[in-house]
Amino acid sequence: MGKKYFTIGMAGHIDHGKTSLTKALTNIDTDRLKEEKERQISIEPGFAPLYEDEDMEVSVIDVPGHERFIRQMIAGVAGIDLVILVVAADEGVMPQTKEHLQILGFLGIEKGIVAISKADRVDEEFIGLVEEDILAELEGTVFEGSPSVLVDSLSLKGMEELKMLIEGELKEIKPRSAAGAFRLPIDQAFTVKGQGTVVRGTVYEGSVEEGQQLKIMPSGIETRARQIQVHRKQAEKAFAGQRAAINLSGVAKEDAARGQVLVSADSFTVTNVFDASIRTAEGLESIIKQRMPVKCHIGTAEVMGRIVFFDRNELKEDKEEILCQIRLDEEVVTKRGDRFILRRPSPAETIGGGWVIDPHGQKYKFGKHTVELLDRKKQGSPHERISGALRMNSSLKPSELAHLAGVDEETVLLVLQEDDFVKIGQNDFAHSEMVQAASMDAEKKLGEFHSAYPMRKGIPKAELVQSLAGIYGKSLVDFTVEKGIIDGKWVKEEQWLFSSSFERDIPKSWQKRAENMLEQLKKDGMQVQYLDDYFSKSGIPGDLKADMIRFLTDTGRIEPIDGQYYYHEDIFTDAIEKLKSGTGISFEVGEAKDLLGLSRKYIIPLLERLDDLQLTEREGNKRIWKK
Repeated sequence: MGKKYFTIGMAGHIDHGKTSLTKALTNIDTDRLKEEKERQISIEPGFAPLYEDEDMEVSVIDVPGHERFIRQMIAGVAGIDLVILVVAADEGVMPQTKEHLQILGFLGIEKGIVAISKADRVDEEFIGLVEEDILAELEGTVFEGSPSVLVDSLSLKGMEELKMLIEGELKEIKPRSAAGAFRLPIDQAFTVKGQGTVVRGTVYEGSVEEGQQLKIMPSGIETRARQIQVHRKQAEKAFAGQRAAINLSGVAKEDAARGQVLVSADSFTVTNVFDASIRTAEGLESIIKQRMPVKCHIGTAEVMGRIVFFDRNELKEDKEEILCQIRLDEEVVTKRGDRFILRRPSPAETIGGGWVIDPHGQKYKFGKHTVELLDRKKQGSPHERISGALRMNSSLKPSELAHLAGVDEETVLLVLQEDDFVKIGQNDFAHSEMVQAASMDAEKKLGEFHSAYPMRKGIPKAELVQSLAGIYGKSLVDFTVEKGIIDGKWVKEEQWLFSSSFERDIPKSWQKRAENMLEQLKKDGMQVQYLDDYFSKSGIPGDLKADMIRFLTDTGRIEPIDGQYYYHEDIFTDAIEKLKSGTGISFEVGEAKDLLGLSRKYIIPLLERLDDLQLTEREGNKRIWKK
């Protein structure tokens, strides 16, 4: 087992002693801003190292408690593993305590400790009653049944007990995965003189090392990790679960603001529409209406958007999960399983929260069928989610699938070994259904092409690929076509592609007229008319002419002399034989005229055609036989 990294958060009502408790535990004052010192309240999340040994490292985030700083509070607790809910013994559970509790529940925080602070302010004979009242208030919340401890930051009462509780609870928590791509939602960005832009945040997943190429998303700005610090100490790497400060190369502070996400790969989804499962907050003051504006807090981002229901037009308080869609005004970085909070802009109120079912939300019709679809997506196994991602995206790499399906890459690779999936490139995979569908569509396109153009050799491969690439993606169509050729379903000659069962021919309804035209062409021998005249007299439609000329030429039934004159194959062959038998190694134009009885109008194009076919080679006034 490697070293484990955790981040715990201090939450609770303003002035209940979160910052003092953090300082008592870590000996660090996390209120660093001048305004925080003057007003004696936390405005921005504060950070401090709590504990480290060879097996575990723990950081603390102290989040603001004032209702005006809920945004900062949400940004702070996004990414924490354990919460210490601080409740003052002399005040008990207050409005912000309850709102913090709801937010923590929506963010999926499952482990917590109740720290009853300022214990020395309450008479010892009442302390049991106070503790009992506080724990009763927490029933029905994520903190019901959580361990509690009486603490006082001035006398340091209960500090050792709290540290032991923290260590014990963390042993029950699975650490975040350091495998796969790196993701760090930025909650602070600042400039260091002589160093440039530095960003801070909790590493959600993966790891990062000095010199690594990174991207700031959703803007897509490329950068590099020049230096990494973990709690003001230089580090070569930072891992999932750690608080990290990263000095970025070539990036302005404005381009790395809170809400942006630092990532190591292109496999993270950038979206402004996602399918979601939400729960409403208790005690809602107003009805949530269809398409009403909401503030969506996801990661460290705060984005305006609208909530879209598919089975109702309004929602009051509801204890059941609601399947819906969130449509945002700006793009965010997310994947399946990410948690978010929804707040009403005015009057400000937390109205609910939930998790991302599918970051690639589509347009759906209102009705129960859409809700059933979303429910299947929500319940889906890794196999079903990977299948769904591949049906939506035609082909993806394992790392991309891991993020879209919300599973680790090891699971993805295991699932991809099943028969439902096909490797279509060096590291790209597709669902077998998509390969089969692309193959069927390609076969259909070829059949339709052969029916429409039976005299053509086939469809240009590039044209077939382009016609299907918009549906299946170019790489999947390329793979499907090549597989069809290998399997013998289709044949490729030069740029042309055709079905192996296809037989090129003149349409039956025009075969008789084509034969009559060829007979007339043969009858006229070498004193032919323009080919257009033969078509006109035969009554063959003009829209067939180009294909028929190409077909008759490709099959050797006529021979082009120039752009207007064509000879019947038999006449052309006879002319060559007469010239060969009537001349020596070389001959001049006059000799050919006399032998064939042709004027210059016909003889010059004929001889030039022999040159083109490399039967003869012109040298001055003579032509030399080459074959």
